[in-house]
Amino acid sequence: MKIYITRQIPEAGIKLLKDKGYEIVVNPQDKVLTKPELIKILKEGNYDAVLCLLTDKIDDEVMAAAGSTKIFANYAVGYDNIDVPAAQKRGIAISNTPGVLTETVAEFAVGLIFAITKRIVEADKFTRQGKFVGWAPMMFLGSDLKDKTLGIIGLGRIGGEVARRMHDGFDMKIIYSDAKRNEELEKIYKVEYVDLPTLLKTSDVVSVHVPLLPTTRHLIGAKELAMMKPTACLVNSSRGPIIDEAALVEALRNKVIRGAAIDVYEKEPALTPGMADLDNIVITPHIASGSFETRSKMAEIAAQNIIAVLEGQPAPNLVKA
Repeated sequence: MKIYITRQIPEAGIKLLKDKGYEIVVNPQDKVLTKPELIKILKEGNYDAVLCLLTDKIDDEVMAAAGSTKIFANYAVGYDNIDVPAAQKRGIAISNTPGVLTETVAEFAVGLIFAITKRIVEADKFTRQGKFVGWAPMMFLGSDLKDKTLGIIGLGRIGGEVARRMHDGFDMKIIYSDAKRNEELEKIYKVEYVDLPTLLKTSDVVSVHVPLLPTTRHLIGAKELAMMKPTACLVNSSRGPIIDEAALVEALRNKVIRGAAIDVYEKEPALTPGMADLDNIVITPHIASGSFETRSKMAEIAAQNIIAVLEGQPAPNLVKA
């Protein structure tokens, strides 16, 4: 059996595959492959399985090139990079790595909240530039979080963990908006359900935790940003296209809201023009799940899905259209 891995991943997953005696080929360039590059590799390689990433666009044309491939194991929780209906028509299994990164991403989202409300990145840059000449009472005044309101858009696993940490650890009031109300989680995480306009109007910090769907693309645009308090901050560690970035840049430039902290981008890895010039935004390179522990576990889960399918079993984390 031959397995192709589109990027370098932690050794934990590769070891599981090697222990099964599979031949492993890892992209030696460790860069995002273009669609023509991936098609050429799959056509020539005759691979039984492909371990792919969110940055790999797996559509019907790519699947057609992968004639003998039985599974595309996505090294991610999300799978909007894969045409799942096309895979099902071709009898190709698609798997993901759910549940593994909940705590890691929640921790990172909390970090982003502190980074923007306490102006940590802005102050770090200021200090590195040699501008700090002594303490001053009005220098880099941030915001306290105790007794403030955190609005969570999407109370899933990650949103729930952010809610728990910020309520139990920092005495924030938590409200949430979701397509579906979850009264059980409301009790567990001590949160209150509100509609999206109410959340935007009343929150001091808004944190986004919804999947990218047709209904969530540009969920936050100019209209929604205008609803927020001028002292509020927006945090996004879910998917970039959920926020209209051009509208966000304008809102930050014109002080419609106080600040933002984002780890994902609408046209990733490209930044919307003007974004990098703003001081009131924290921008990180899609690293919310980037802990050694989590990335290693993701590699193991992806490998386990491949092993199951190649041994004639259903993938433990099979994705269906």
